[in-house]
Amino acid sequence: MSSAKTLTATHHHDTYPAISPTNPSLSQCGKTILITGGGSGIGFEMARSFAKASASKVIIMSRRGALLDDSAAKLRSEFPKTEFIARQGDIGSDDSIISLWEFLHSHNIFVHVLVLNAVYISEDSSIHIGSDTLSMDKAELMQALDTNVGGNFLMSAKFIKQGLRPAGQQLNLLNVTSGAVHTNPAPDTVYATVKTAFTSLIGRIADERPVEDVQIISFHPGLVYSEVINLLSNFSVWAASPEASWLHGRFVWAHWDVDELKADPKIQKHLEGKGGYLKIGVEGLSSVNVEAFLIDQN
Repeated sequence: MSSAKTLTATHHHDTYPAISPTNPSLSQCGKTILITGGGSGIGFEMARSFAKASASKVIIMSRRGALLDDSAAKLRSEFPKTEFIARQGDIGSDDSIISLWEFLHSHNIFVHVLVLNAVYISEDSSIHIGSDTLSMDKAELMQALDTNVGGNFLMSAKFIKQGLRPAGQQLNLLNVTSGAVHTNPAPDTVYATVKTAFTSLIGRIADERPVEDVQIISFHPGLVYSEVINLLSNFSVWAASPEASWLHGRFVWAHWDVDELKADPKIQKHLEGKGGYLKIGVEGLSSVNVEAFLIDQN
């Protein structure tokens, strides 16, 4: 079944065996995980799921120090075998991002998996659902772009270019994005714009780097409520494993059944033959590479 919401017959609302973090094939043993926006909500639940997958270290980053410390204490109590590091920081600040990576380097901490979960959402009602786009405050728009695109870009660059990275060591980068990237018209102009922009940018980075270097997957977590939060957090562990390598550079929904995706011959054919399949593009037009475009102009 294919619709605006799913490519698979099954549309999950709860976790299921294929993405269980206790699966040996999804093990994060010996790995260090860094989660932005990790102090609460889905970020906190992702930290729990990676701990269930036997991650050695989980670093949770958030702007709210008190909340962060409380979350880290809860995680340490539940998962004593995993080391949890709480780091206050703001992806909207270059200085904060640089300070984070300098701290990690100085403490000889190499990060294997980066989860980009933090997001800046303006409180300005003039730029939200049902508003007139041309009436928005430009400063709010630029703040959203600087944080959600610029901040995530800098985090990605620092991650991939870590000085402590051993030669040949594969990395995993997860971009928590939104179904708004393929919603038309977009329900929230700024949120959809920044999510689309960064999903496109990280897709470009994936095009430039093979999966053996850094496996990059963007996914829509869906509406975060109690019934599905285990699904979303466990999906992140699956997406950071070799089981998901065939989706390198693609956008998916966490609700889709991963076994059905992999077993569907039409989907596999599209993945092998269409460079733009499950990527940001223009609806109605097939993707085209630069070489083919230039040839058509001659």
